[in-house]
This record gives sequence, C-alpha cells and structure tokens, in this order.
Amino acid sequence: MKKRTHFIGIGGTGLSAIARLLHESGYEVTGSDMNPSTFVDDLREIGITVYIGHAAEQIGAAEQIVRSSAIPDHNPEVVAALERGIPVYKRSDFLGRLMEDKIGIAIAGTHGKTSTTAMMAWTLTELKEDPSFIVGGTINKMNVNAHAGKGEAFVIEADEYDRMFLGLKPTIGIITNLEHDHPDIYPTAENFIEAFVDFVHLLPEDGVLIYCADDAGARDLVKDAKVESIGYSLANANAQANTRGGFDFEFRSVKISLQVPGKHNVWNALAVMTVVEKLGLSLEDAAEALGSFTGTGRRFDLLGTVNGISVYDDYAHHPTEILATLSAARARHPESRIWAVWQPHTYSRTQLLFEEFTQAFDDADQVLVTEVYRSREPKEEFSSALVVNAMKHSFARFISKLEDTSNYLIKNLRANDVLLVLSAGDANEISHAVFEALQRKG
Repeated sequence: MKKRTHFIGIGGTGLSAIARLLHESGYEVTGSDMNPSTFVDDLREIGITVYIGHAAEQIGAAEQIVRSSAIPDHNPEVVAALERGIPVYKRSDFLGRLMEDKIGIAIAGTHGKTSTTAMMAWTLTELKEDPSFIVGGTINKMNVNAHAGKGEAFVIEADEYDRMFLGLKPTIGIITNLEHDHPDIYPTAENFIEAFVDFVHLLPEDGVLIYCADDAGARDLVKDAKVESIGYSLANANAQANTRGGFDFEFRSVKISLQVPGKHNVWNALAVMTVVEKLGLSLEDAAEALGSFTGTGRRFDLLGTVNGISVYDDYAHHPTEILATLSAARARHPESRIWAVWQPHTYSRTQLLFEEFTQAFDDADQVLVTEVYRSREPKEEFSSALVVNAMKHSFARFISKLEDTSNYLIKNLRANDVLLVLSAGDANEISHAVFEALQRKG
C-alpha cells in the first residue's frame, strides 16, 4: 500500500534520494527543510511540494513521516505527527522495507561509497538492467541521485553514520575499506568495526560479501562473514595511467579504460566488475559502461576552466580521502600549481585525526585552511589554525572565513593553476565564487 509520505529534512542527500524514489514509485510525497538547496529545486521540478522551514500544519494528510538523523524530537512536525499517532521513521527504519523482494547491492566502507555506488548504478543502467538506486550524490550525465527501477537490483550507498546501514536488507554487500571515522557516533575504532561486523551479519545465507583485498580493515571483516566472500585487488589489474586522465586496467583479461581520475577509482571499478560477474552479466559491456562514467557531483567535480585556471569541487573530508584526491589531481595536472582549500568537517573528526591531517597535503603546492565546519556539533574553542601551525608544509595558511578565502584566491590564482576545494560542508561556496569571479574577469 502506497502511503502518503512527508519527509522532514528532505533537502539532504539521503532523504532527497528516498523522496525521489518514492515519487517515481507512485507515492504522494511532500517535505520540508530549513534551507533551500539544489536537491530541493530538483524535487520541486518533478512535482514534489517542499516547504522551507518547519511547521506542524505542513505534514498535512501524511500517513507516515520520515525524518533526517539531524531532526530533533522537539521538531514541530515530529511532535504534531506523534500527537496524531502518525508513525515517524528514520532512514534506517525505512530503507530496508524498500529493498524487500529486490537483489539488494549495498556499498559500505569508510571511503569510496558514493563513487562506487554511482558507478554500480550507472553500469547496471547502461546494461539495460534498470536498477533502483540511492546514491549520496548526483550522478553526472544522469543528473539524479535516485531512481525507482523496474529491474531486480536495488543499489544503495550503505551509510554507517548513525548506524543507518544496519536497517538495510542486502543480498550483496561490498566493503570498500575500513578506517575509523565519525567519532561523534563511534568514539573508538572498536565501536566502528563492531558496526561493520553487524552489517556483514545482515547478509543472508545465500548472500555474498565482496571486499577490497588490498585493505587490511576490509580483510579483517571477512573473518566474521558467514557467507561467500570474494576479494578484489590491484595485484593482477595491471593499472596504468592513461591519456584520458584516469587509469587503464584489466579484470579477467577484459580491458577497462577509466576517465575518472585516481587509482582509488580502479578499486571502485573492480568492485563493480566483481558484482557484474557474480550477476552473470557481460563483462565486456560493463567495461564499456565504466569507460563512459564521468563521476558524481562534488567528487573531483570540474566546475570549469577559465584563463587556464581549473576549478574543482570535492567532498573529501578524511585524511585518506584528501591524499587520494590530491594524488589524482597531481596525476591529471602534473605541471600545474595545485591549490588545496580544506574546510575541516566537525571538531571531533579534526581532533581525532589531527596528525594525519597535518600530513595529508604533500601533493598540493598551496594549502588554505578555513575554520572548522561544526555541522551537528556544538561550538567549541578549538580552531583549525592549530592544524595549520602543526603542518610542515611550506605554503599552508589559515584563513578563517570563506569570503576572505575566496578573495585571496581571486587575487593570487594565475594561468595553469588548479584549485581544488575539499569540503563536506559549505565551502563549495568558495569554488563557485572564485569560478564566477574568474568568468567575469575573463
């Protein structure tokens, strides 16, 4: 039965995707969010009513409510729903129900979830499998982050934050890698690993665990698996940089040529090819599909090049991700001066990985660091200036405000420079402001 559904916090990546999928499935969908966003605009374009701000009357005739993890119990729409006896779900409660009677392909791991999920959704779509999918970012060339397909596969980014992925019902689980993150939810590495063990145990007896055999954390998880386990590795891939800006490699003697940069995307593509093989689909057709994949929004996302200056957005907010992204930038632009602008994301992560952050920027020529984006955390006295002071990098500067950072870049960027803004917060304002200023000057 398709119940009228209202989403509180619909403008985020997670809920906007579920809302789109339900709308495409024939549900009557409404939602609210505190702020406008591109996701809100996209949902309005397909006919979903989205309110800006929260008010009790906005739940209307909804028969069920889905709320973001960031929405508190005292939210007026939550309170009104509970007073009227309307069930209120979190993502983790809701997503498993959507995957029933499907081949659930859940991509989990500390890094690479969004890119791998997008690759998987793109590849199965190109293979005419018409999968349902939910991705934590907009897939380039498709311009959506979700789809309700008629095929058997349901591809989903298995987000470990707030233990959301433990509500899923996967048939195939993928572990890209495992490294402690989200200390606000998992205070210790042991807490983090335990959650992933629980995720692996969700797989049914006839399920499959696919994991990166080159990652120690992922390998350790296999010990707890009670299902078939298949590893993928660069060992026999013969990966080599190509002229497209990505890597060429092999899988079962099938040649793949990626245009998305970075060796980490070879691992992501190997995971996809392993699933394709397990599903009995054409490896040759999958290789062709992967070669046409151009990435997702805010994952080494080129806004454009003006007067020889290339401006990229990236979501990297963990030291390992920053290292991988800067390595990809250096491989694609070996002769350029690379500017890395980093907005630390949450106090807890910045302090937990303090030393790792100080060593993550070697592939950048210039490093600018803004103040911490605190996200859901209360204000603290801690400043990211402390991280900059501890860096051994020759050209690292702390500029607290986003506007001041943009102005500094506009004055100092020159032809053949590459600007890479690394942020899971709102620092993509910098890349857009700089790009627009360069266009005006150009």
